[in-house]
Amino acid sequence: MKTIGLIGGISWESSAHYYEIINKEINQRLGGHHFARCILYSVDFADIVKHQEAGEWDECAKILCQAALNLEKAGADFIGLCTNTSHKAALEIEQCLTIPFYHIATLTANRLEHDQITKVGLLGTRFTMEEAFYKDKLVERGIEVLIPNQEGIKDVNTMIFEELCFSKVLSTSKQRILIIIQELVEAGAQGIILGCTELNMLVNQNDVMTKLYDTTLIHAQELVNLALKDE
Repeated sequence: MKTIGLIGGISWESSAHYYEIINKEINQRLGGHHFARCILYSVDFADIVKHQEAGEWDECAKILCQAALNLEKAGADFIGLCTNTSHKAALEIEQCLTIPFYHIATLTANRLEHDQITKVGLLGTRFTMEEAFYKDKLVERGIEVLIPNQEGIKDVNTMIFEELCFSKVLSTSKQRILIIIQELVEAGAQGIILGCTELNMLVNQNDVMTKLYDTTLIHAQELVNLALKDE
């Protein structure tokens, strides 16, 4: 089994989900008392949020590159970043490492392509929904990306930063996000990407008829596949 390196803390809620999914997957596949060989480096989310809001993505990249290097020095065989938005620094992270880095949007695109999805709705932070760094990974695979209107973008962003990051799961927010999902479906979305690693706290497949692509689950499962893959 290879050692998985995880850059976490963005937020701690989703990092906990990664750790749980990865260890349960390893145990389910290997049985007995087998659990993951895993190293988690958790950053202070306040530092990331401060630089994101100021548009200082180079400073975010510095923090994340140092975290990645610490994981590499600690013995990780490859690295996953436990967030969607901070993949805006993915290229910088890849360039600072000598071990592989696995992009959450690329792995999600693989799943969409497998399911023959050609038009998908994307939910996440406003950075993920509005900017190109994430959507381009899908578009280059021939997948059209739909996002909510400006009111929807604002509402989903608020749910993430002001509620889910603090373990607040509100019924009013759930009702609102279900409306946003339905609007995307009516606009032609064949599936919906939960493109924030906290959104699975608010909505899951049991809540909707449309296929949901939970990036936390997809990313964590693929990291397990890589950890158990024979070279």
